[in-house]
Amino acid sequence: MAQVLGALPVAKDERLLVGVENSDDAAVYKINENQALIQTLDFFTPIVDDPYTFGMIAAANSLSDIYAMGADPLLAMNIVCFPNCLSPAVLEQILKGGADKCQESGTLIVGGHTVQDDEPKYGLSVSAIIDPDKVLKNCSAKPGDLLILTKPLGVGIINTALKGGLITEKDEEYKIAVRSMTTLNRFGKDAMEDLDVNACTDITGFGLVGHCLEMAEGSEVSIEIDSKSIPMIKRALEFAGMGLVPAGSYDNRKFVGDKVSINIEDQAMIDILFDPQTSGGLLISIPEGESQELMSRLRDNPVDFSVIGRVLDKRDKYIFIE
Repeated sequence: MAQVLGALPVAKDERLLVGVENSDDAAVYKINENQALIQTLDFFTPIVDDPYTFGMIAAANSLSDIYAMGADPLLAMNIVCFPNCLSPAVLEQILKGGADKCQESGTLIVGGHTVQDDEPKYGLSVSAIIDPDKVLKNCSAKPGDLLILTKPLGVGIINTALKGGLITEKDEEYKIAVRSMTTLNRFGKDAMEDLDVNACTDITGFGLVGHCLEMAEGSEVSIEIDSKSIPMIKRALEFAGMGLVPAGSYDNRKFVGDKVSINIEDQAMIDILFDPQTSGGLLISIPEGESQELMSRLRDNPVDFSVIGRVLDKRDKYIFIE
């Protein structure tokens, strides 16, 4: 896939403030001196059995890209793939879950498109308006910044445990994972308001280390992660130690290659760091002097959060994990 995308022409325009060059969360196009358009889309197959919950998770995940850029979503359009063999009532519940999450965010759903497919898929195309000077990018972290993660890791591992029959949808671990995935990153975005945040991204399929690498490479810095400070979903570390690790974790490990120095021996903890996340938290790079205010504002966040590391001057590796 990377080879195919690499062969395509790259859009270039002086009004395109953020494109594909740094693998950022959304595109940003300058309309005038005071307004820029943010555009993103995301959709995927179900990761939970309940269609309404799936709709909420998929919508929260799609909206997250807008929050990661420092904006509030305005308009959304549904993207749906749905098989003829399933009842239309299932689709209704998926769309209701997405609609309710959009209503919570203040986003208007203004239509969408549906195609027949062998497997259900759902997500949103989302738009927002922002002051061009207030756009948050993933490529502007500064040495001395602290890194704050606004959601716990481990949803991929918990979902693997669910598929393996070690937990059920009635268990607390699953409920915590769903609460994390359905929590809007609006909480993190609002907490950053008027603070001197240097960079931001959300943690999704590439896992914590993969998205840290994108931030480090784009910013030409190194990042130090304190593994002992990572917030984790209950029992995620235990299940990782049992080998209940999604295949994406191993793909993420290959993706970062030799750009990362790992100085920990606990393989389960390493698997947590590479665990693919769905609707994960924001990773915020903020000057240390502003970090306490941000942490104070995050106290009302409905899920766990923590300072997990700091930004360093560029060294021989992009990521150092202790």
